[in-house]
Amino acid sequence: MNTKLSNPVRNSDLAKLDSLVPLSKTRPVWLRVGRLIDGISDRPIADADVVFEAGQIRFVGANGKTPAQEDLSEGQSEPDAIFPNCTLLPCFIEAHSHAFLDGAPINSRERELYLKNSPQWMLSRARARWPKQLQCGIGAVRDAGDRDGVGLSLAAERKKYRNRLAATPLIDSPGAAIHRRGRYGAFMGEPIEDHASPANCVAARVAAGADRIKLLVSGIINFKVGQVTVPPQMPPEEVAELVRAAKSHGRQTFAHASGIAGVENSILGGVTTVEHGFFITEDQLAKMRDQQIGWVPTFAPVQLQIDRAAELGWDDQVVSNLKRIIESHQQMLRRAYAMRIKVIAGSDAGSCGVPHGIGLLEELRHMERAGMPPIAILRSATGISSAMLDFPEPIGQITPGFRARFIITQHDPLETVTNLQKEKTIIFDGAAIHSPNDMTTDGL
Repeated sequence: MNTKLSNPVRNSDLAKLDSLVPLSKTRPVWLRVGRLIDGISDRPIADADVVFEAGQIRFVGANGKTPAQEDLSEGQSEPDAIFPNCTLLPCFIEAHSHAFLDGAPINSRERELYLKNSPQWMLSRARARWPKQLQCGIGAVRDAGDRDGVGLSLAAERKKYRNRLAATPLIDSPGAAIHRRGRYGAFMGEPIEDHASPANCVAARVAAGADRIKLLVSGIINFKVGQVTVPPQMPPEEVAELVRAAKSHGRQTFAHASGIAGVENSILGGVTTVEHGFFITEDQLAKMRDQQIGWVPTFAPVQLQIDRAAELGWDDQVVSNLKRIIESHQQMLRRAYAMRIKVIAGSDAGSCGVPHGIGLLEELRHMERAGMPPIAILRSATGISSAMLDFPEPIGQITPGFRARFIITQHDPLETVTNLQKEKTIIFDGAAIHSPNDMTTDGL
C-alpha cells in the first residue's frame, strides 16, 4: 500500500519528522535537503535527495538526480519532505569515551566516592545516559576501557541488535586497559604482570570479550610543571608484541600516550591509533602518516582545566602551563591536518568535567578553535572515524547501504561547528529524536 504523504512537508518544519520518520519502518522515506554533508567528501552537496528505510539508506542523489522507482513507494513521484534551509549529515562517532564514569562533575571528592560504587550501579548510570547521547547526535561510541566490565556489558547488550533496529548507539569496548602494576591506570585497567606474557594478556582480554585492545603506554601530564614527568610504562618492543598479539586475534590497538617518549613508543610499536598525544612532534606526525596511524587529540579534558581553573584550584603558573600545552596541541593539529594524518574526534568523555555527548560537541569546537576547517572536523567525527576504526556496522556516511542514522539541522555546521549544539533532529533506526538548545549535563 502506498502511504506517501498527500502534501510534502516543506521548508524547515522539523517537528513533522515525528510522524514521517516512523513510516520508514514500513516503506522508503524520501527527503530533499538544501545541503548534504556525506562524511567523506571535502565539500558539501547542494540540493540533495536521500531515500531511506529504518535500517539503511537506499539512495543519495544531487544535481537533479532523483531516485529510481524501485527505491520508492509504489507510485511516488515527489519527496515526502523538502527542507531547503537544512543540512543533513551522519550521526557522530565518539572515538574516546569512558562509559563507566560520569564526566560532568569536577569535584574530586565526588569522583572518588563515585568510583566506590558497585559495577552494577555504574552500569545502570551508563545505560541511563544513552537517550541524551542520542540527542547530541552520537550514533556510535568507542569505549576506552574500565576494569569492572561496564563497557563490556554495554557492548554485549548492544551486540544483540547488530544490523537490526536499535534504540541506543553502537558501542564496543576493550574491557580493562593494559597497564603496568603500580603505574597510571589502575582505576581502569589490569596489570600486564598478571599474565605470563604479553600474548597471554591479550588473549585473556579477548576471552573476556574485548573488541579492541587498549594500552596505557605513558602516564599523564603533571599540570603543575606542564609536562609528562615519568618515563613510559611500556617500551616499544613490548608495545609491538602486544600489537602483534592483538592482530592475531583480529583486534585493533589504541594507546594512551602523552609526552614525546610515550608517543614514540606507541608509534614504533605500530598501534592503530594514538590517544591524546600531548607534546607530539612534527617528526612523529610524519611517522604516523607514513604508517597510517590515526590520532585522537582529545583537547577537552585539558581545555576544561583552563576554563574552570578557579574551581579546580589552579594558580596562575598552572594555568600558564595549561595554555602553553593547548597552544602547542593546536599547532600540531593544524600540522596533522595539512599532512593528511587520520585525525579522529574523541573527547575523553568521563574525564573530569567532560560530559558524555555534550563533551564530543565541545571537542569539535576545540578542534575548530585550533584552526581545522569545519568540513574536516565533521569528517573526523563521521567518515574518517568509521573507516579507520572498522566498526561492525556501516556507519558514519550518507551512502547507500549504510545505516539510516543522521542529523538534520537548520543551523549551518559549516559556518561553525558550534551550531551543532543548537536544536536539531536525529534520525536513528526509524525514530526521530529532538535535541533542544538547552540540554543540561545532568547524568552525563
